[in-house]
Amino acid sequence: MVLLAVIFFILLFLNMPVAFAIGIACLSYFLFEPNLPISITVQRMVSGTQSFPLLAVPFFILAGNLMNSAGITSRLIRFSNALTGHIQGSLAHVSIVLSTIMGGISGSANADAAMQSRILGRKMIDRGYSGGYSVGVIAFSSLITATIPPSIGLILYGYVGEVSIGKLFLAGIIPGILMMVFLMVVAYTIAKKRGYDSIDRPKRATFKEVMSSLRESIWALLFPVILIVGIRFGIFTASEAGSFAVVYALIIGFFIHKELDWKKFKEAVNRSVVDNAMILLIISTSAILGYLITYNQLPRTAAEFIIGLTSSPTLILFLVLLFLLIMGMFIESTVIVLLLTPIFLPIITQIGVDPVHFGILMMTLVTMGGMTPPVGVTMYTVCSLTNVSVEEYVKESWPFMAGVILLVAILALFPQIVTFLPDLLM
Repeated sequence: MVLLAVIFFILLFLNMPVAFAIGIACLSYFLFEPNLPISITVQRMVSGTQSFPLLAVPFFILAGNLMNSAGITSRLIRFSNALTGHIQGSLAHVSIVLSTIMGGISGSANADAAMQSRILGRKMIDRGYSGGYSVGVIAFSSLITATIPPSIGLILYGYVGEVSIGKLFLAGIIPGILMMVFLMVVAYTIAKKRGYDSIDRPKRATFKEVMSSLRESIWALLFPVILIVGIRFGIFTASEAGSFAVVYALIIGFFIHKELDWKKFKEAVNRSVVDNAMILLIISTSAILGYLITYNQLPRTAAEFIIGLTSSPTLILFLVLLFLLIMGMFIESTVIVLLLTPIFLPIITQIGVDPVHFGILMMTLVTMGGMTPPVGVTMYTVCSLTNVSVEEYVKESWPFMAGVILLVAILALFPQIVTFLPDLLM
C-alpha cells in the first residue's frame, strides 16, 4: 500500500487527472501482488457504479444545470438583495444568502462559486470592496452547498458509508443555516471596519418589495422543501428524488418561467454529461482502491493506531477531523469521501459518534479544502474568473476560514445541533 500511495501522489502532483492517478496506482499494486488476479480491477470498476443510491448523483447534477438555465438564478439574486441589500457589506451578504438558497439547487460548491464569480465578483470590486474580500466571500459562502440538501457530497458519503441519505439531508439544514450566519457576521465585521457601503448603501427593501421578490423565487425556494418532505414521508427515496428534481426543473423552465428552450436544454444536458462522466470515472476507479483497502485490513489497522494514541472519543474525533482538513487541502473532496469514508467511519462508530453527525463534519471540512491552497479547485476558479491574485485571496480569506472552523468545532462538541432534525422527523 505504501507503493500505491507514493505512485498516487506523484501522479497527482504531475497534474494527472485524479481518476487516472487512482486507477494507475491501483493497477501497479496488482502488478506487484501475484496473489491477486488483475481481472479484479475491471470487475470492481463495473460493480462500483452498480448502485441504486448512486442514481441520485447524475439526476441532481442535471436538475441543477436545468434550473440554472431556467432563469432561477436572477430571481434568487433579487430576493437575496431584498433581504440583505441594506446591510453594510451588502453584496457580500447577497452572495452568502444566495449560496444558502442555491445549495438547495446546484448541490455543488464549485458550480455555485463559478456562477457567483461571473455575476457578483466584478460588481463587488467595482463597489469598492477589495478583491481578496470579494472572492473570499464568494468562495467560502459556496461551502454552504456541502451541507444544504441536495448536497452531492452527502449523497456519495451516504452511498459509500451505507448511511441514510434522507437523514443526512435533514442533518445538513441547521449547520447550513448556521454557516450562513457565521459568514455574515465575519463579512459584516470586516465591511464595518473598512467602511464598505458607508455612503451609498442601498435602502432597506419594503415589505412589499420583499414579498414581490419572494413570489418570483417561490418555485426555486420550494424545491428543497418538497425534496425533504417527499423523502421524509416516503413519497420517494433519495434516488427517486433525483428524477423528480429533473422533472420539476423541466416544468419550471418550460412552462412556468418559460426561459428554458431547446438550445439551453441541450447545453444543460451536455454540461451534465461532462460533470457526471468525471464523477463516475472517479467512483469506478475508487472502487478498486476500496477493495484494496479492505484486502489489506487498513480500517482495522488505522483504528488500532488512532485509538492507541488516546482513549478520549472527543480527542479521537478531533484528530480525524484535523486529518481530513489537511487532506482536503491536497485532494478533491469527492475523492476523499470515496477513499477515506471506509477507513474512518468504522473508527468513528466504534467510539460512539453518530455516522450522520460525522458525515456533516466530514463534508464541511473536505469541501473547504477546495477553498484553500495549495490545490484548491474553488480557490483557483474564483480567482481566475475575477482576475484576483491567489496571494490576495489567501491574505483576506482567513477570517472566513476561521469562522467555518469555529462552527465545525461547535458542531463537533454539540452533536445535538446536527442530529436534532433527523431525530425529530425520522
